[in-house]
Amino acid sequence: MVSETRLYGAAIAFASGGYSLASALGATRMTATAWLMIGLGVVVVVHGAILLAPTVPLDDPTSGGLMLAYAVVMLANQAALATGITSGMTGGDVDREGMNGGAMGDGGGTMGGMGGDATMTAAMPWDLGMVVLALLMLASGVIMLRGDDRM
Repeated sequence: MVSETRLYGAAIAFASGGYSLASALGATRMTATAWLMIGLGVVVVVHGAILLAPTVPLDDPTSGGLMLAYAVVMLANQAALATGITSGMTGGDVDREGMNGGAMGDGGGTMGGMGGDATMTAAMPWDLGMVVLALLMLASGVIMLRGDDRM
């Protein structure tokens, strides 16, 4: 039988991983952060499935540590998106002067300059829902680290 802690962890993993996949796959452009969230989403969903298998020898403290690691990556990614740190990771074209091609008033609808163009933020902006799910995953990791025997 699967413990309640593992059921709880699996539910959090499916919610967080699924949301990560859905938001990254819904981005208007595939950026490095979108690929990171796709990869993390797949890993988290697989971890959730493993938690539902009672025969898999994955103890709660190990699983809790993994959940904490996922949460830290998700929160760091969201912080990077919110502060604009990842603006250079969009895969856009940059010429020798550090400017995006055609960004300076060509009428193409971009807001050019050193920081990139307007589609950069449309590609995958920071997401409050992702932050909340990452915090919930952080709490889940702490609960799993405690284990069932200490409750």
